[in-house]
Amino acid sequence: MEILSLPAIGFLVVLLSVLFLFGELLVRVKGIFGVIGILMLTFYFSFHLTSLPSMLWMGLVFAVGLALVILDGKLLNDGTFGLIGLLMMVTAVAIPSPSFLYGLLVSSGFLMGTAASFLFLRVFPARSMWTKMTLKDRLSSDMGYNSMNEGYKELIGKTATTITPFRPSGTIQLNENKYSAISAGSWIDSNVQVVITSVDGTRIVIEEQKEKSKRHPV
Repeated sequence: MEILSLPAIGFLVVLLSVLFLFGELLVRVKGIFGVIGILMLTFYFSFHLTSLPSMLWMGLVFAVGLALVILDGKLLNDGTFGLIGLLMMVTAVAIPSPSFLYGLLVSSGFLMGTAASFLFLRVFPARSMWTKMTLKDRLSSDMGYNSMNEGYKELIGKTATTITPFRPSGTIQLNENKYSAISAGSWIDSNVQVVITSVDGTRIVIEEQKEKSKRHPV
């Protein structure tokens, strides 16, 4: 276990543990990712925290942060509690670090693992706690929302505007119509131009529109 004293190894362990832990929250994989993530985090904390009380305290901070992320994703969906939860989790993995460099690397590994976990959505089916926010249009037509229909296929490639933040789900507006959508693995602020990249059944996937650089002819 002495290998965990190396900052690079700590970075890798935290990155992979968070990658699998958040992957478990995002996609349906029968608990496999969750077990891997918890085992790797236990390995990390048990090496750096020598006393049981300190392990319990850091574990509690991490667990509360994770609970806030789940609460935000399942009920609130505004990003506030999710951000607080992420900060608590980063703090929990950074405090046991033996040096500033080590803490900086594991904090970076945590953030990179969190961002990379959204890539699992491209491979595995999303959990219902996310799909019910992003895939089911439950708003009435008299509010300007459209129900899912075959015409959604025609939306691919069109530019829309986000009217809510995407964490990673939200609402876009195209002309006079509003649609529920999900971002392709990234968080997007409100009032941002986005492009509809695909429509899969009842799921509209968007990406932030990249500004084309202006080049003058030589």
